[in-house]
Amino acid sequence: MKITRRVKEILANYESDNPGTKGNLARILMEGRLGGTGKMIILPVDQGFEHGPARSFAPNPAGYDPHYHYQMAIDAGLNAYAAPLGPLEAGADTFAGAIPTILKMNSANSLSRQKEGADQAVTSSVQDALRLGCAAIGFTIYPGSDAMYDQYEEIRELSAEAKSYGIPTVLWSYPRGGNVTKEGELAVDIIAYAAHMAALLGAHIIKVKLPNDYLENAEAKKVYLERQIATGTLPERVRHVMQSCFNGRRIVVFSGGAHKGEDAIFDDARAIRDGGGNGSIIGRNSFQRSREDALVLLDRLVKIYLGKE
Repeated sequence: MKITRRVKEILANYESDNPGTKGNLARILMEGRLGGTGKMIILPVDQGFEHGPARSFAPNPAGYDPHYHYQMAIDAGLNAYAAPLGPLEAGADTFAGAIPTILKMNSANSLSRQKEGADQAVTSSVQDALRLGCAAIGFTIYPGSDAMYDQYEEIRELSAEAKSYGIPTVLWSYPRGGNVTKEGELAVDIIAYAAHMAALLGAHIIKVKLPNDYLENAEAKKVYLERQIATGTLPERVRHVMQSCFNGRRIVVFSGGAHKGEDAIFDDARAIRDGGGNGSIIGRNSFQRSREDALVLLDRLVKIYLGKE
């Protein structure tokens, strides 16, 4: 694997990391059809935990089988496949070495009563990631939740252990709970703050949702207006999120969210690309479509990130 100049530039931003951690980041960045470009598309399939099996997989029943997701990520030429412990174990031997995997180490579920104290349970270990040959661990934090400080301490311990073994950390940073309103969960000031906190916690790859142009926090709103921070278009909001992650020194990918039309997905990808984002982490919008339709969609997303559309 010959590492491209662009990937070397990205790896140089992680100045404290050991060769193992940088090597695993390079595995992800060099994989698939976007390999070497600094752009990436990751397939995440943790929605069975979050939403239940029928809501996640009934739209495309082939998705009940973990092998389906491994194979689709491989055939689409994606950079990595992220999932909880069980699905990764279910295909670990068949697909060993075929695609970089990310062990999603904590999960919530829709049966929980937690709202203001939104939280997730740690469901696997760094040793599991080592045993399965994973290229990274993944973890969700909920900035704003009454439980967020415990989550920060959990990821401090897990990421330190992972880094000691040469495994990077992907942080899903989703504002939720506490006094954060539903609209505020996607507010540009809150998303940028959540992304910045993930960077502060030592994340190598940061996953956030695409922000809208709403400003939630009154004190932050004053600064946005006074300093005329550009947030009127989606590429501008993406650019601001990237700026909030150490001025683009950290890899940031954006969630595809709930199932939506293809035109909206492609418009989002163009905005991410034009705003300097590193790519998409797209789950339901791929695996809830038929395999044929999903591969067509993912093929076009790759072309968008390659600048061919």
